[in-house]
Amino acid sequence: MPAGSCGEGRTAPVAERRPNVGGWGKDEGVEYKNVGKSGLKVSAIAVGCMSFGDTGVGTAHSGWVIDAADAECIVKTALDGGVNFFDTANVYSAGTSEEITGRLLRKLARREELVVATKLFQPMRRSPTAGGLSRKEIMFEVDQSLRRLGMDYIDLYQVHRWDVETPAEETMAALHDVIRAGKVLYIGASSMRAWQFAKAQYTADLGGWTRFISMQNHYNLLYRLEELEMIPQCQDQGVGVIPFSPLARGRLARDPDERTQRSEVDGSASRYGDSKRTVDRVGEIAAERGLPRAQIALAWLMAQPAVTAPIVGSTKVRHIEDAIAATGVDLSQAELDKLSGGSPPPDLGYRSGGDVLRARRA
Repeated sequence: MPAGSCGEGRTAPVAERRPNVGGWGKDEGVEYKNVGKSGLKVSAIAVGCMSFGDTGVGTAHSGWVIDAADAECIVKTALDGGVNFFDTANVYSAGTSEEITGRLLRKLARREELVVATKLFQPMRRSPTAGGLSRKEIMFEVDQSLRRLGMDYIDLYQVHRWDVETPAEETMAALHDVIRAGKVLYIGASSMRAWQFAKAQYTADLGGWTRFISMQNHYNLLYRLEELEMIPQCQDQGVGVIPFSPLARGRLARDPDERTQRSEVDGSASRYGDSKRTVDRVGEIAAERGLPRAQIALAWLMAQPAVTAPIVGSTKVRHIEDAIAATGVDLSQAELDKLSGGSPPPDLGYRSGGDVLRARRA
């Protein structure tokens, strides 16, 4: 496919067509869900825009970043399939991901139909005040993200990591203030300990400030540690789970022996250890169904009750096509059990309070 060309039927801007978002149902594309108990409604998958960026900017993931022309094909395909949820971060490709994401969404869709999410935490400049979640940094970086996106507001503003050097009261009050200023509509969190997340929410309640509505955590068939604490907490508190790396950096989408450009340069993939048993089970069900592995792995994740929308990173159009198709794959209970049994969450050697009570009552 030539650069900048997305094939026949994918060239007209979405803004000139009948929109395919807004809850018309699964027959018209993906389904839509509320993020936790908030009123924010998003497509059942999100496009992860970490792969969008200026290929001339050297970053940790520059070996597999795609330029604006290729990113446009992915965004068009997503919009045509009913996806309204796009996630990026200020740090991705040194800010150029936000620039490309904003430029494409302004070109291809109406702002009111979109849910645009971005994040802050990592330093974006050389300065003692850079990075973290201080009031100063939040107030500065939200304006920088708005400038790069070319938008008046951010739908979901997320803390990329938790800042142990800044008081929770300072962070939660500052996030509340950017909402009151109209720059942000909702706030979310990502990648922290469950007790830190509970502390942040409790601090918000004490101060009368806005709570986080979402948790963007690492969760997939090969990484299920979040099932121990974070996910049960999110379910209990009505927080939406929007997991990143739903395909385990692509491991769940291909044969264990297959190598890709990203697998060669992305050292973080090694965290999954020996994953062959689970990957093989995904392959077996995919072969029985006559479907790509990615659709099976995503369908398992979307079947988990806490999950609102997996964030699917794409470098090729077929990646987002598989993600959209996966929303229509209903796995049987036997298939879900087979997949889950291949990679159980770790046993830390203790029983929950419910387990103890049931044992005593038996």
